[in-house]
Amino acid sequence: MLAAGAFVADRYEVVGKIGSGGMSDVYKAKDQILGRYVAIKVLKQEFSEDVNFVLKFRTEAQSAAGLEHPNIVNIYDVGSENGLHYIVMEYVEGVTLKTYIEKKGRLTYKEAVSIAIQVGRGMEAAHAKNIIHRDIKPQNILISTEGKAKVTDFGIAKAVSNNTISSDVMGSVHYASPEQARNGFVDDKSDIYSLGIVMYEMITGRVPFDGETTVAVAIQHLQEDMVLPSIYSPDIPISLEKIILKCTQKSPDRRYGNASELLADLKQVLIHPDADFVKISDPSQNKTRVIDDGQVKEIRKARAVPKEKQREQYVEPEEEPEEDPEEEEGFLNPGLEKAVTIGGIVAAVIIVAIIIYLAGSIFGLFGGSPKKDDKDSTETELATETEKHSVISTEKDKPEQVTMIKVTGLTFEEAKKQLYEKKLGIQQAGSQASDEYEKGQIMSQDIEEGALVDVNTTIKVYISTGAAALTIPNVVGYDSDAAMKMLEDQDFHAERKYEFSDTAASGKVISQSPEGDTPGKKGDTVVLVVSQGKEAVVVPSVWNKPQEEAVNTLTQAGLTVASTSSEYSDTIPAGNVISQSITDGKYVDKGTSITLVVSLGSNKSYYYYEATISAPDSDEVVSARIVLTGSNGTQIQEWADVNISRFPYKISAFDIENCDTGTIKITWNLSDGSSREQTENVVFKKQ
Repeated sequence: MLAAGAFVADRYEVVGKIGSGGMSDVYKAKDQILGRYVAIKVLKQEFSEDVNFVLKFRTEAQSAAGLEHPNIVNIYDVGSENGLHYIVMEYVEGVTLKTYIEKKGRLTYKEAVSIAIQVGRGMEAAHAKNIIHRDIKPQNILISTEGKAKVTDFGIAKAVSNNTISSDVMGSVHYASPEQARNGFVDDKSDIYSLGIVMYEMITGRVPFDGETTVAVAIQHLQEDMVLPSIYSPDIPISLEKIILKCTQKSPDRRYGNASELLADLKQVLIHPDADFVKISDPSQNKTRVIDDGQVKEIRKARAVPKEKQREQYVEPEEEPEEDPEEEEGFLNPGLEKAVTIGGIVAAVIIVAIIIYLAGSIFGLFGGSPKKDDKDSTETELATETEKHSVISTEKDKPEQVTMIKVTGLTFEEAKKQLYEKKLGIQQAGSQASDEYEKGQIMSQDIEEGALVDVNTTIKVYISTGAAALTIPNVVGYDSDAAMKMLEDQDFHAERKYEFSDTAASGKVISQSPEGDTPGKKGDTVVLVVSQGKEAVVVPSVWNKPQEEAVNTLTQAGLTVASTSSEYSDTIPAGNVISQSITDGKYVDKGTSITLVVSLGSNKSYYYYEATISAPDSDEVVSARIVLTGSNGTQIQEWADVNISRFPYKISAFDIENCDTGTIKITWNLSDGSSREQTENVVFKKQ
């Protein structure tokens, strides 16, 4: 086990362990050269000690390293050091599809089809390089945090086919094809079967075959029909259900011919989910093989493990030559059997007739006399005639054969002419859209180029109707990432541009060009207009501005004035803005409403008072103190120690606030040091 901080190949710094499987432990590490995170798969000790296994493992890993595809977990490096054998691969942040299904219970058909298309694309790329996965299952499919599906461990299953992996075997057998279950020949159609089981599980939340032992599950793959997905998921479209059924046919010949054919149908599901376009060949032409008790025992024996190990073993098949379907079924084709029977009877009658004729000739039964000297000659003649008939019979039974030519890309008439020259017939089996072949050209033939075929055989072909007329999906209102993915999954090119919107939430598609539900073709560009939400604007200051000017300023900034209110102000002139509901300098959505408070001006009244004070006719008064007080008790003004010689004395007071009456109090200071007071009510005049 590698500890955090340890280095592999003096380059990859281990961050920590992130998983463990039957044959390896997986670690997250930092590539110190490229500065990226990677996943390192390290073989467990029991496998590292097997030299042959390690060699095969490295070979398969190096072969898979040649795969570069967005739906395949890429392999960066393969190496060994100090008895440690490892593979460095792309690090994917996310969960396995198995975990994803367990969390969601079952997926919607659109989500399941989207994942299946991505897995199918990875398979298609690998199969093009003759790399078969052999262990397609949800545990080997990663769903990244961005929602992208990636297949891992391509080609590795072949390396472990002869080794026991106790912890993974039960998971693998649920998705194994019938040919894998019986240790038969494995090709790309085995991966298609496994993907069919994965689709079944995504849609229904369960696997179609289950049991307590791997043998029990394997035998179900060989013999039993699966429960229709629609039983568990009634809302599954008929097209998707038939795709799953076609992928999981017991006979490889009845499945999709390759991943490309499967992908074409999966894409059609997203466009026409309820259309019945999936073609499954007649089951009577390819019967499911039913194994007998002896074969079951052989399977059990092949998969048996000593009781002391207390674990089951699932043996992944080595590649074997493909078996003759006639021999595999255990009987001749009914038509061929009938022909052979009739031919045998005819041959026997002819031979008996010849023998009777020769015998009659020898014994003179037909008018001749037997010649003793001709015995040897007669026997030789009999042998010769018999041999001659045998040769004639054999040659007659064996039809003339020719080598099949390529007719794809030709028109029907061109192909007809060339096939007639080969003594072959031609028949149009149907027509289909094709992105590869032009309208009117043959897009497929039922017998491949180079195959030996009997003369007078009718070759069935499909004629191209031209590029498929696709329907552009309507993604208005969708989240932009989901809309982009939907368009790309249906082979459209999607682009985004952004606009502010007062009605659509940020990230939602406002419109698209071309519009949804209109015809398009593969590779067309669909431009999505995506909402940036409401436009943000800066609130300007309108303090102390006249009301009309303030409203115009806010409107030009993209804001609206919802309402105004009024207040008195001693500092802001009447008609000017005292305050605004959102302070200036703040960013708000365009169209935001603001309320204003407008000044009514000051609400104070100002008064003044003027009077002439006369001194009393007394020689005793020497000075006076005069105090003017408002009726509210506020002292307005004071005139102190006014010399008597200054009387009559004029007083005045201005800006008397909110007070229109008061009192005037005069304190007369006498020469003997005493004083005398005089008080009088007064009225102030308004300024």
